[in-house]
Amino acid sequence: MAFFGEAINTLSILVIALGAGLGVWGVVNLLEGYGSDNPGAKSQGVKQLMAGGGVILIGLNLVPLLSDLFG
Repeated sequence: MAFFGEAINTLSILVIALGAGLGVWGVVNLLEGYGSDNPGAKSQGVKQLMAGGGVILIGLNLVPLLSDLFG
């Protein structure tokens, strides 16, 4: 069972890192949109930033619940 616990911890870290990367990409697009006064890039940046936050929350809250499924 220790293997599943370690795998779930690793999966949680990977999901959080993916969400953080998506959030950073969203901030870059948001700043690019403000720099070039492009409303399309601003909108896409906000969507990516919010999606990154959602993925981080999934990694923090839902992925650790998998340990109850295997434990």
